[in-house]
Amino acid sequence: MHNENYELPKEIENGNIEYKLKVVINDSERLEELATQLNYRLNEGGGEAFYELGVSNEGELIGLSEEEAKITLTNFEKICKRVNASFIVVRETEGKKGKVYELLIRRTIDSPPVTTSVVLIGNADAGKSTIKGVLVYNTLDDGNGLAMSKVARYIHEIKMRRTSSVSAHILGFNMENVTINSTLPNYNESEIYLRSSKIVNLIDLAGHERYLKTTLRGITGNLPDYAMLVVAANSGIVGTFKEHLGISLALRIPAFIVVTKTDIAPKDRLKQTLNDIFHVLKLPGINQIPFVIKSKDDTVLAARNMKSGRIVPIFLVSNVNGFGLENLKSFLNLLPPRLRWYEKVTKPFKCYIDELFNVSGVGTVVSGLVEEGTISTGEDVFVGPFIGERKMYRKVKIKSIQINRVFVNRVLAGQSATFAIPEVDYDEVRKGMVLLGTNAKLISVTKFKADIKVLHHPTTIKVGYSPVIHLHTIRQTARIISMTKDALRTGDSDIVTFQFIQRPEHVEENEVFLFREGRTKGIGVVLETY
Repeated sequence: MHNENYELPKEIENGNIEYKLKVVINDSERLEELATQLNYRLNEGGGEAFYELGVSNEGELIGLSEEEAKITLTNFEKICKRVNASFIVVRETEGKKGKVYELLIRRTIDSPPVTTSVVLIGNADAGKSTIKGVLVYNTLDDGNGLAMSKVARYIHEIKMRRTSSVSAHILGFNMENVTINSTLPNYNESEIYLRSSKIVNLIDLAGHERYLKTTLRGITGNLPDYAMLVVAANSGIVGTFKEHLGISLALRIPAFIVVTKTDIAPKDRLKQTLNDIFHVLKLPGINQIPFVIKSKDDTVLAARNMKSGRIVPIFLVSNVNGFGLENLKSFLNLLPPRLRWYEKVTKPFKCYIDELFNVSGVGTVVSGLVEEGTISTGEDVFVGPFIGERKMYRKVKIKSIQINRVFVNRVLAGQSATFAIPEVDYDEVRKGMVLLGTNAKLISVTKFKADIKVLHHPTTIKVGYSPVIHLHTIRQTARIISMTKDALRTGDSDIVTFQFIQRPEHVEENEVFLFREGRTKGIGVVLETY
């Protein structure tokens, strides 16, 4: 169980990573050139970039002398100011002729904070809600449900010690790697958002199998960058662990593992849990690289390589005595945004409704993740599809917009927001509906053809089989009305046509969806819509 046994994937020089030997020429034209390059790297990384100084073009660790380092870092401050960014040194290593410096560069607070979304998955009683409560409220647990009670949405969740809903909280960081949450007397979303340069959106999902439909909606509706798979050290990989790992792999969401309750697990039991995790990760078809985090340098290496989807960092923590929590916090701060939202900003506005509220004095308020485009307060949007109306979509005006309880004038792709749309009644809106820009294509689908793969089924699937489709925040039963094969079993693939049972939905081609019914699970890609 040592990291030496596992080779980390070689870093590829692209995206938001740049290698530089040194920047000692204080020439304004050269600095402007480097600022343009840095701006490109920041855009590629969603507002973040890593730079390694003292590395040759061939990747050799040369290093900088003290004088070269002083001049280079001073010049980097000038370069960062030109693109409204700042940097910190996250790691120093020895090279052939001096030190090699690894920098984390981030847009400054004048810009919206860099946002990374993480879903918490794993079996019931693994400690998902507890670790989220410990992180966002900056308080240790008492071993009797204190931290969990701070983030629970409903009283029955506190009584049963079991999450049954989708619950989101934010963890904010400044450029000094200090959590903004720890500087406030109470958890305050608006203050955290306004004072942070980096926001980690922690989305807690239900672990029990009976709430799988809610868990799937939380994953498909939030389009997370990463998945935090929580395992209790004293229980091991029981219950829905393998299922949740399989879902993250099927949806190509890179995962990292947090082993909790290390304070109460005997050493031999903890060792067995780690061995079981290693065994599952190295199985054929999974083929992941386990990497136990033991130091600050490990957190930097792990965060840098998370986008590859091959490495699975493993953190050992205790929510009661605080063991391992600092490494986990540093890792979350360094985790780069994975999804390239800036490429979607130019598309027509699209946001699937995930939650809805009836606010006194305001009217209907809906919330969801902006998946494409941008919208401003006062602009018109279409909402729908409605059932049994001649016009499937209605045009309404956005009265106001909030992000993390802060009123904003404009929202962009990749941001979760709430929208006041008082022109439509609360009773007429449902989860799974969509808000669309006035230049978007109004789609209303009753049937769609898909390429599916059955992940698990106890018997066989034939025409007439009716699973629940999970796509974005859509959750509706659909019947298979045609397929090319006579029957499908676990591991089989086929081209099938689904027909929604109750109502039309906004479904687009090339979208990935999950389907389930009882113990049956599968994944598919939309090929054609009708």
